Amino acid sequence: MANPSITTRPAAECRYDVVALGEIMLRLDPGDRRVRTTRSFDVWEGGGEYNVARGLRRAFGLRGAVVTALADNEVGRLVEDFVLTGGLDTSWIQWHPYDGIGRTVRNGLNFTERGFGVRGAVGVSDRGNTAISQMKPDDVDWDALFGSGVRWLHTGGIFAALSESAADVAEAAMSAARRHGTVVSYDLNFRPSLWKGIGGIERAREVNQRLAHHVDVMIGNEEDFTASLGFEVEGVDESLTDLDTGAFRAMIKTAAEAYPNFQVIATTLRGVKTATVNDWGAIAWSRGEGFVEATHRPDLEIYDRVGGGDSFASGLAYGLLELGSLQEAVEYGAAHGALAMTTPGDTTTANLAEVAKLAGGGSARVQR
Repeated sequence: MANPSITTRPAAECRYDVVALGEIMLRLDPGDRRVRTTRSFDVWEGGGEYNVARGLRRAFGLRGAVVTALADNEVGRLVEDFVLTGGLDTSWIQWHPYDGIGRTVRNGLNFTERGFGVRGAVGVSDRGNTAISQMKPDDVDWDALFGSGVRWLHTGGIFAALSESAADVAEAAMSAARRHGTVVSYDLNFRPSLWKGIGGIERAREVNQRLAHHVDVMIGNEEDFTASLGFEVEGVDESLTDLDTGAFRAMIKTAAEAYPNFQVIATTLRGVKTATVNDWGAIAWSRGEGFVEATHRPDLEIYDRVGGGDSFASGLAYGLLELGSLQEAVEYGAAHGALAMTTPGDTTTANLAEVAKLAGGGSARVQR
């Protein structure tokens, strides 16, 4: 089904519906305890770019692959096992020899506690000197990958912040994707901790403004657009409890004028009341259809907020690939993000039927 907001390659002529470029970390989750005092962790995989491709595969049934790099040890093979469970093609993973203790290369770890009530979620990354941060632009034959047929490439600001070379890798992949008619989506995903030691917000803007010229579908929240691209959102308080979508519309319009290559711009709307109760919604714009808003869900109860934005991005991408309007795409994105935050871990456990039901106004009544 053709979507008036974006033109994608026909599925029949493509090997993959989606390819993600980014780091996949091992997430250590203390459950309802705290990282600083726990004695046990549940283990998941996760990564801002990877989560989107995995969602498109597991929730929506599309074909996907991931481009990443891992140190070849037991932890790396555990991450690979998670990726295989997620249904993604692992043939584009680069394996780096491990030196025994991680002097030259290692795999990334992410310790994340969920938060509860007045105690916010906390994430502590341990990802210095990882295999993916050392990737160079010519390590992957991008023309072979995208020449085999790829409908959608997703990457983002988390990957671009990992090292000096990561941004160059992202640019090489995005340029090749566009040469082969692949739609490029990019989630700004500003993380202050990633940019802190390499130039801060100024460096973040320099990198993201450069990469933005290769993007068809730009995704982010209000902090992302302000910190990464320099577009201010006036009239919105820090917690977004006083939500003014007019301010977001103005920001999106400014971004669309600054980057004529943007075909779609989308942002989640999150009003943080407590760690476990948020207002949740989304707004999107396209050159073909203008502005649309998803159903707003006030007082959404949250079990684990990590990955909600990534699941929004995968639902939005599914809608743009497979559905007939931007309105449907943003509704699927918002519904998928809401469902993903009801379960632990970075990745979705929802399926297409559940997303379609919620996007269409379904309730949480028990199913028997």
